Amino acid sequence: MEDRVRLTIADDVAHVRLNRPDKMNALDPPMFEALIAAGTEVGARKDVRAVILSGEGRAFCAGLDLDRLLATTRGESLIPTVDLTQRSRDMANYAQHLVWLWRALPVPVIAAVHGVAFGGGFQLALGADLRYLAPTTQLAVIEAKWGLVPDMAGTQLMRHLAREDVVRELTYTGRVFPADEALAYGFATGVADDPLASALKVAHEIASRSPDAVRAAKRLLNLAATSDVATGLAAETAEQAALLGTPNHIEAVNSNIEKRPPRWSCA
Repeated sequence: MEDRVRLTIADDVAHVRLNRPDKMNALDPPMFEALIAAGTEVGARKDVRAVILSGEGRAFCAGLDLDRLLATTRGESLIPTVDLTQRSRDMANYAQHLVWLWRALPVPVIAAVHGVAFGGGFQLALGADLRYLAPTTQLAVIEAKWGLVPDMAGTQLMRHLAREDVVRELTYTGRVFPADEALAYGFATGVADDPLASALKVAHEIASRSPDAVRAAKRLLNLAATSDVATGLAAETAEQAALLGTPNHIEAVNSNIEKRPPRWSCA
């Protein structure tokens, strides 16, 4: 996996680094496989309370590998051996799962984005809960340039972040836009000179909170994007009832009253 992705875990924070710097972390089949493997591993761990996504080298991710784009003009699949018409991962196909799995992880995911985030790379960043961008970052829903459409869950993620007309303009034109526009549109949580440092700071703050409460909050916020009001309100009540009186709820109250660091249990 380290040929394409580096995974480290420290202080309850997992750091997933795209590791193909010579190709600006472009998405080829081994990168797909490695990212899915990394996401699956951190999602199964009880000792991970937040995840950071970043890219080594000059860029976060330049999108789909050019060799794969050229292969599609010869009638080959975007990803060899994979039938993308199949819903192989619950709602998603294999390519969509690469992005959607970060949204579906039980813990918050923070993307630290620099250089470029084009096409599949932009969609990968959208799969995170939060996104911090370097001021010089360039982004694009670039698929129109190649005669294609965003097909890695991008249409479903963009519509909850930016106005519909903005999403349409960017998708139809494929134009490159800068970090300050991304922030204004709603695609960025913040613009920072050192996005990785900002991501780490927030990740450690999240990791300092009750892991039960954070996981419950992510479930509620994910549900809010797709459910009706009645379902969402009922879910709030159920999640709160499940937290009240638990060891981590008691520890949160006691540690605040006693003004000491909390000691969380990870059952």
